[in-house]
Amino acid sequence: QVQLVESGGGLVQAGGSLRLSCAASGRTFSSYTMGWFRQAPGKEREFVAAINWLGGRTDYAASVTGRFTISRDNAKNTVSLQMNSLKPEDTAIYYCAAKRSLGSTTTPGTYAYWGQGTQVTVSS
Repeated sequence: QVQLVESGGGLVQAGGSLRLSCAASGRTFSSYTMGWFRQAPGKEREFVAAINWLGGRTDYAASVTGRFTISRDNAKNTVSLQMNSLKPEDTAIYYCAAKRSLGSTTTPGTYAYWGQGTQVTVSS
């Protein structure tokens, strides 16, 4: 089992940057694909980025490609999301998630473990 705790959210002006971190418990962290999702008020949870267990493959939503970077440190059991050039439409609660199952990395239902979320607010 994996427990996930996000940190690093906050209020930032448009064009600014934030770095989210997700700390994971469990000795098998390195075997999990890790993802970041977000959910804005009144909207469904949407995929942001994912990274495979070795870190050799990353996937991004089209809306964040070129602005966000996902990375992981298996020695420290952490996964991070560097967010640059933030826009007001990036405002949402950001969730860290973990999966070992096969299948799409962009579908929330394929992830078995979730953090509690961290709020990101981008002002215009």
